[in-house]
Amino acid sequence: MPRYFYTAKSFKGEIKSGFLEAEDETELARLLRQEGYVLVSSEGGEEKKEKFNLSLSFSQGVPLTEKMMCIRNLQIMVKAGIALPRALRILATQSKNKKFKDALMAIADEISRGKTFSGSLAKFPDIFSELFVNMVKVGEESGTLEEVLRTLHNQMEREHDLRSKIIGALIYPIVVISAMMGIGVLMLIMVVPKLAETFKEMGVNLPATTRFVIWLGTFLAEKWYVCILIVIGLIFVFRRIVAAKTGKRLMDGFVLKIPIISPIVIKTNSAYTTRTLSSLINSGVPIVTALGIVSGALGNSYFQSAISDAAESVRKGSKLSESLVPHQNIYPLMVSQMIEVGEETGQTAEILGNLADFYEEEVVNATKNLSSLIEPLVMLMVGGAVGFFAISMIQPIYAILNSL
Repeated sequence: MPRYFYTAKSFKGEIKSGFLEAEDETELARLLRQEGYVLVSSEGGEEKKEKFNLSLSFSQGVPLTEKMMCIRNLQIMVKAGIALPRALRILATQSKNKKFKDALMAIADEISRGKTFSGSLAKFPDIFSELFVNMVKVGEESGTLEEVLRTLHNQMEREHDLRSKIIGALIYPIVVISAMMGIGVLMLIMVVPKLAETFKEMGVNLPATTRFVIWLGTFLAEKWYVCILIVIGLIFVFRRIVAAKTGKRLMDGFVLKIPIISPIVIKTNSAYTTRTLSSLINSGVPIVTALGIVSGALGNSYFQSAISDAAESVRKGSKLSESLVPHQNIYPLMVSQMIEVGEETGQTAEILGNLADFYEEEVVNATKNLSSLIEPLVMLMVGGAVGFFAISMIQPIYAILNSL
């Protein structure tokens, strides 16, 4: 279904903007009227068509570091008084990513033709998120674009730092497991078939474990292409399941039930929610709009539903802290309690920023602990695999020696 970036106005004069899916502009206007708004303008509406693709390349997007560098330099240029189209064209020439370069040039052309910066950004939702577009829109309307760009850069920097720490903590177990699998495959392909020929020539009665290892080694050596097709097929099926709404919901629920992983998922989403909400409120985005943006930016459907419910409750007059209480199973009680303190003191954005700092640190510590827990499990797996292989190959050799 086409996705529109709209600007609407209520009968009380309140301005609202954001993204909404609708069949066409008439349907978009009808949906907004149901919420008490009149459509002022809309952009986009091109439906994304899904393509059948067996490529193993999962993402052709723009790296976060590339966007961070661009926003930092753009903020400096805006502060120096350089015209926005010129600044964007300069940044496009510096970009090493072709997709990002083309997008920046197109945005510069749109602005030169009289379009707004935020409206031009909205035409590239795969590069610039709804959060990004709305914060830029607030900066344009309030004349604080430089400050908003600085806030966006800080947000990206913290996101990149958190992601790097998580990857850094998990890289050792991943490398060990990958090396173990690689060595195991090489042994099965190169060593096992030769031993199998020796056992066959000597007419040894092979145990079940040895027959299984020989069968697996022969299969990998002779029909390796089948293994590759199976892996590609499994990846494709998994991506299709996750892409479907029901499949993603099941997968998100499954992740939240895994004892070791669930706390990390909860803390990560809590950190992202509070950090994003803090940035939006600081930028002057209305709380209901901010919650809608946060809901769309979260990856887990259960957290999306919780924030959507909270946004609806706040729209009806409830406090944000009260709206999150029914969702204590995914948002810890401390989140609603600290937000309540912020609401009472008028420092909600600052409290949310402090909460984000706390949960980001918790995620890093939890990931380090997970890495420490995984290491002995990996060693046990390696020992078990080596032992199974050794026993399977040594048993027939002992049988040969005993028969002499």
